[in-house]
Formats: sequence, C-alpha cells, structure tokens
Amino acid sequence: MAGPPAFPAEEKVRIVLSILAGEVSVAEAARRAKVSEQSVGNWKRQFLEAGRAGLVAGKSGPSTREQQLEAEVTELTQALGEAAVEIRVWKKSAEGRLGPSRTSS
Repeated sequence: MAGPPAFPAEEKVRIVLSILAGEVSVAEAARRAKVSEQSVGNWKRQFLEAGRAGLVAGKSGPSTREQQLEAEVTELTQALGEAAVEIRVWKKSAEGRLGPSRTSS
C-alpha cells in the first residue's frame, strides 16, 4: 500500500500556522490536505519543537553566513561534476587522436 503524498515543507508550515492562528482545527486541516490528523499533529509538534530549539539556541534559523556557505558548496559541487565530465571527454578525445597507448604520457 502506498503512503500519503509527500508535502512540501512550505505547505506544512502554512497548514501549521493556520492551525496556530485558530483559523482551522487539526481535523479540518487534515481533511483539506487529505492526510491523517496524526500527520498534521506531527507537523505541528515538529514545528513547535524546532521553534523552541531555535529560541533556546538564540537563533531564528541558519545565519546568512551559513546560507552563503551552503550555496557555495552547491555551486562548487556542480562545478566539480562538470569538470569531471570535461576531463572524461578530453581523455576520450585524446585517445581518438593519439591512440590508447600514448594517453599516459
């Protein structure tokens, strides 16, 4: 049996905030999202725990520096992958022109 469809984090946050604001009940939110009340309750609990942990740590989320570093890691990982592909293409091209025995020199 397949599980429920995955919900994007943004949608979960919107649902939890509407519950916390008193706009809808957990039951109503679950019915609208077509998920169990337990799922919505879990989202609410996770949201509140993460918020509490953030307050305890004195942070409101990743710092700007952390976000910059994460973006840089993503960019460098992509560049590394592209470089690896280029190297493979160059090696194959060199083998075609020079023959397999001369690529090691």
